[in-house]
Amino acid sequence: QVQLVESGGGLVQAGGSLRLSCAASGRTFRNYDMGWYRQAPGKEREFVAAISWSGGTTYYADSVKGRFTISRDNAKNTVYLQMNNLKPEDTAIYYCNADSLGTPQFPSNWGQGTQVTVSS
Repeated sequence: QVQLVESGGGLVQAGGSLRLSCAASGRTFRNYDMGWYRQAPGKEREFVAAISWSGGTTYYADSVKGRFTISRDNAKNTVYLQMNNLKPEDTAIYYCNADSLGTPQFPSNWGQGTQVTVSS
């Protein structure tokens, strides 16, 4: 069983920045591609960004491309999401999970998420 703990969310004005962190434990973190996902009120959870196990490959949803950057530190078992130029439509709860081409590998295993609220 993998434990995922997301942090770093908050309230920010449009155009601002936040950096999210996801600390993972319980499995060999460095063996997995990792992803960020988000769920806005009344909507289904959606893919945001993913990074390969080595950190050498990243990919993003079109809605965040050019504004968000995913990275990881395997020594710390942590994956990050730097979010710049935030927009009100980025408001959601953000989660991390192991990723497989934009799909969570462990869909029954989510952390508590971290709330991001962007005011206009």
